Amino acid sequence: MDLPFDQRRMDSLMEKSGADVVIATTRFSLQHLLGGYRYFFFANLDAIGVSRYLPALVYFKGAAEKSFYVGCGNEEWGTSVFPLWVPDVRNLSWSSVDTAHAIAGGLRERGLEYMTIAVEKAFLPVDAGEVLRAELPGATFVDAHPVLEGVRAIKSPQELELVRTASVGIIESMAATFAGSRPGETKIEIVERFRREQTDRGLVFDYCLVSCGSEFNRAPSSRVWQEGEALSLDSGGMYQGYIGDLARMAVAGEPTGLMRDLLAEVESVQQSVRTAVTPGRRGGDIFALADKALAGCPHADEMFFVGHGMGLITHEAPRLTGTGPVPYPADHEEAPLEVGMVLSLETTLSNPEVGIVKLEDTLIVTDDGWEAPGDDARGWNQPLSGGAQ
Repeated sequence: MDLPFDQRRMDSLMEKSGADVVIATTRFSLQHLLGGYRYFFFANLDAIGVSRYLPALVYFKGAAEKSFYVGCGNEEWGTSVFPLWVPDVRNLSWSSVDTAHAIAGGLRERGLEYMTIAVEKAFLPVDAGEVLRAELPGATFVDAHPVLEGVRAIKSPQELELVRTASVGIIESMAATFAGSRPGETKIEIVERFRREQTDRGLVFDYCLVSCGSEFNRAPSSRVWQEGEALSLDSGGMYQGYIGDLARMAVAGEPTGLMRDLLAEVESVQQSVRTAVTPGRRGGDIFALADKALAGCPHADEMFFVGHGMGLITHEAPRLTGTGPVPYPADHEEAPLEVGMVLSLETTLSNPEVGIVKLEDTLIVTDDGWEAPGDDARGWNQPLSGGAQ
């Protein structure tokens, strides 16, 4: 059977976790395992009456032919135009409880109700979990997160193309926003322009962290961008579910000498860490190089570096550090980087005079090193009437 994910990797991770069966219920895990499928009608997991849309893929270790999919009662609209590899598609659920009953029934039909079952514990509704435990009293339940995240860590060529499109689209949207914005506009107005630029390029706007001048608050607000001030845009946007997470800088007018120096320091760190992005290198080597580069910066005490995996989620495997702003264990610090992984590398400098100066880049691990889609607009961008640096 030709599957859109790495079956050997999946089975190996399941073996490690002790799972015989994996039940994927999150939109990001399902999209990866189903080769890009996401039911358009409930693309954002909207509520259905008193419950919610809860699709489920039930996969059996070493026996993909036994797998089955549980979809919504009208999901033939989606599966008829995007045929799934799954042999058994059951579009019958109108609630999370319906889905759980269908899962339990499918397992009993296959005589597998006593298996060790991995479920996405952090995302499985309580009512669905209660049904599974009640109807499968002989089953043992473990967490599917390490398995599914580990499989998603390696993107297919088709997924990487979506990452490229998202990254390039974000940078093009930022450049257009910088060019079209003017001193006197509020952060809310600038973010709204950025949202429209993304939408015009086929992206789905997710968020924008925005700061201007010497403030460090990055929420959209009525704060006005003034002449001579720095402007930082740090945004997540999505293309067909895949994240583009990058950051660039602008200035209203000519950048000062201090501004140029600060951005040069940030750029030096960003370029230094790229040399550690290559297959086989220890994930933690990225942070070792960042520490070395930061130590040589005059404003090192104002700087912070972080790197993280990304794809269908802004922070996912590989998890390279346990000391980042989003707390999680450094499960992949000692593990080698692999071809097909996607990383976000970001250096932030918070200066009391200039404000936030930041660059964030997307890097794809390739056979011979790395690729950086959307690697433009790295200097001090300016409104169109002021030229560009």
